[in-house]
Amino acid sequence: MKFASVLSVLGALTAVSAVQVNPLPAPRNITWGSSGPIQVRQLSLRDSHTSSVVSSAWLRAWNSITTLQWVPAAVEAPISNYPPFPTQTPESKTKRATGGIRYVEVQIKDSKADLQHGVDESYTLEVSKDSSSIKITSQTVWGALHAFTTLQQIIISDGKGGLIIEQPVKIQDAPLYPYRGIMVDTGRNFISVSKIFEQIDGMALSKLNVLHWHLDDSQSWPMQMRSYPEMTKDAYSPREIYTEADMRRVIAYARARGVRVIPEVDMPGHSASGWQQVDPEIVACANSWWSNDVWAYHTAVEPTPGQLDIIYNKTYEVVNNVYHDLSAIFADNWFHVGADELQPNCYNFSTHVTEWFAEDPSRTYHDLVQYWVDRAVPIFRSVGGHRRLMMWEDIVLSAENAHDVPKDIVMQTWNNGLDNINKLTTAGYDVVVSSSDFLYLDCGHGGFVTNDPRYNQNSNPDGGVNFNYGGNGGSWCGPYKTWQRIYDYDFTYNLTDAQASHILGAEAPLWSEQVDDISVSNQFWPRAAALGERVWSGNRDAAGHKRTTDLTQRLLNFREYLVANGVMANALVPKYCLKHPHACDLYKDQTAIS
Repeated sequence: MKFASVLSVLGALTAVSAVQVNPLPAPRNITWGSSGPIQVRQLSLRDSHTSSVVSSAWLRAWNSITTLQWVPAAVEAPISNYPPFPTQTPESKTKRATGGIRYVEVQIKDSKADLQHGVDESYTLEVSKDSSSIKITSQTVWGALHAFTTLQQIIISDGKGGLIIEQPVKIQDAPLYPYRGIMVDTGRNFISVSKIFEQIDGMALSKLNVLHWHLDDSQSWPMQMRSYPEMTKDAYSPREIYTEADMRRVIAYARARGVRVIPEVDMPGHSASGWQQVDPEIVACANSWWSNDVWAYHTAVEPTPGQLDIIYNKTYEVVNNVYHDLSAIFADNWFHVGADELQPNCYNFSTHVTEWFAEDPSRTYHDLVQYWVDRAVPIFRSVGGHRRLMMWEDIVLSAENAHDVPKDIVMQTWNNGLDNINKLTTAGYDVVVSSSDFLYLDCGHGGFVTNDPRYNQNSNPDGGVNFNYGGNGGSWCGPYKTWQRIYDYDFTYNLTDAQASHILGAEAPLWSEQVDDISVSNQFWPRAAALGERVWSGNRDAAGHKRTTDLTQRLLNFREYLVANGVMANALVPKYCLKHPHACDLYKDQTAIS
């Protein structure tokens, strides 16, 4: 088997003119041969472990390969060809395909490893010139699934009704980070199960492995609860409810594709709908005006107000039952329990809290939040020693933070970018990065709150600076986060090695104030795929240079591939840019981003 020189350990493909495919995320190490294309016949799976997960995944992959007969839409070309842009016809394409592959041989060392945080997802994939088999080895089932999604991208149409792999190839691949996620919010607007499935399909193709499901919020409670069926009276309609069976279907669909589902019930903030149906006294300030117009009296960051009453004893009885109901459904070891954006003024509406403060004038809101931690965390741990908790960073870093939050709770950071990452890792917390300035996918679509006089303008005040950044609702974190901003974010910048070891990965949230079934997919995709590569193989080459320019054609092509697979990804550029590599770059200098 003749191989060209090994590419960058991060998988840059521009040095190889003999292949059109450019898989995303880029493998950690990929080496293409130069002996010519290999015919792919009817492939049969040889899996010595007879894993039903593997066999089902292979059937889906093979069906996609044969149905799509994929032709790469974007071909990489060196910038020296600019202008003009000749049609590339690699020499190997003129040769008659040799040999033929009939089998996919999968060797899995540990077929029983569960899909949980930290499971080994590495794999190797080898296609040899004279072999009748594609050889895949992995430590676990979950690595084999990633190998299949890579294989889906490199088996392409030969233009004559057949399939080929353009050259012999060796891939050694593994993720940089164990936590690679997106967050879907079904509390602000309902997202149907079929659309959640669509996001999982995109995740599997992008090698993202965590779906953080923000189940509810103040505005609606869509989950069916065994202990409290009345909670779904606060769903938007009887058709906008997730039954237990629906939630289990999502979990099973995701697991079959190597995706964990981590549920979130946001507590004690963002809590009105559902809870108030059990006992109105559980919810403080539920019937107040949110008072954004008079900030001194505000009770919520957006309508509608509501926070769990931290001092009322029945709160913890209901929290316990809801939490255990959901823990019986969601199989992942991790559970997200919220803890963001507590508004002190909300508790002025609670007689329990105001009396508690009156009992001891030295008490502060820090003490109140600590009371929640001390009462609620034992409930959250009570399901067993396997449970690990996630919380938003507010519980540690906000103005109303608790005094002592256990260090084994994973912090999801969303404010102040590198500064908060530094603070949390210095304090010894494990961190999932979701910095809103870089990774919030809902940003930049304008404010969703109505009756807003700031839009009553005939000019652009202050050049738009204050207006764009000072709005509320969906506009507070403007501007829109492009795939380049997402990909270029170096969230370990200036961290010590010890601090960097606390970064578990990153997640791109999509809050749904302005998102529903119609728009959810094109808000996620293909931007989430840029994050997928960022956390799988990184954004730098072996020399330490950012490979954003190299990603361009890979991502443009992957967008077409997502759409071909039924994921309604948004267009990134005029199609001209896809067909003419680098014609739409801002700089002719390909090292402008370094």
